[in-house]
Amino acid sequence: MAEEKVDSSEYWKANVRLITGCLIVWAFVSYGMAILFRPLLSGIPVGGTDLGFWFAQQGSILTFIVLIFFYAWKMNKLDQKFGLGE
Repeated sequence: MAEEKVDSSEYWKANVRLITGCLIVWAFVSYGMAILFRPLLSGIPVGGTDLGFWFAQQGSILTFIVLIFFYAWKMNKLDQKFGLGE
């Protein structure tokens, strides 16, 4: 019983660490690249506009979609590691 509790504690620590990492990447791309760093990125042309605008309109959405698939892939590996696979 105590060993099962330790495993679930380690599982949730790894899960929260993964979620935190994904949220940091999401916040950096959504807020950092699109809002905070936009003046620095304004000189880099992408598709007829500047890179900061592109991140605000498309890049943050594409990054979010990639993060969804990354999270699902990592959670499947984490589930298998702790014997919780389907």
